[in-house]
Amino acid sequence: MCKQGWKIINWQHHLYNPGPSSSIMKELETFKTNVAKLERAINYDYVQRVGEKYFVSYKDRGSFSMAVEFCSQRGLELALPQNTEENDRLSHFFGSDDNTVMWININNKKGNFEVDMENRPLKFDKWAVGQPDRSVQDTGCTMLTESGFWRVTHDCFQHVYIICQL
Repeated sequence: MCKQGWKIINWQHHLYNPGPSSSIMKELETFKTNVAKLERAINYDYVQRVGEKYFVSYKDRGSFSMAVEFCSQRGLELALPQNTEENDRLSHFFGSDDNTVMWININNKKGNFEVDMENRPLKFDKWAVGQPDRSVQDTGCTMLTESGFWRVTHDCFQHVYIICQL
């Protein structure tokens, strides 16, 4: 302590031992997040990583509402491609020999087909010719077809593949 009651800090310690840098701490947090995602992803029969995203499935089929419920019960979201690479990988998720048609995370409640189920604006789309079918309005659901294009259908009870993302 100095005369005015201030504590003198050992400046040499701080100069030569600054502790972990913020960039290292950020890398560590990213690593921890990626490990946590991987630990969750390996529990599924089918896993594909595209960038920082994992698409996962048990190769189950179900209605749109079953798909949303299945993913949300596991703390995941229904798959939604955000770029061409993700869209291509999803359309061939189970291999080229399998016709992969799956539900995707598009909110049709307002009939504008411009947001996902969390009302986040779409960053990417690949609508088929004549899609989105605005005549469907709020009664339709969106699927990714085996050709890689998106289409809206009235028949939300079809049993198509359920693929989630994390």
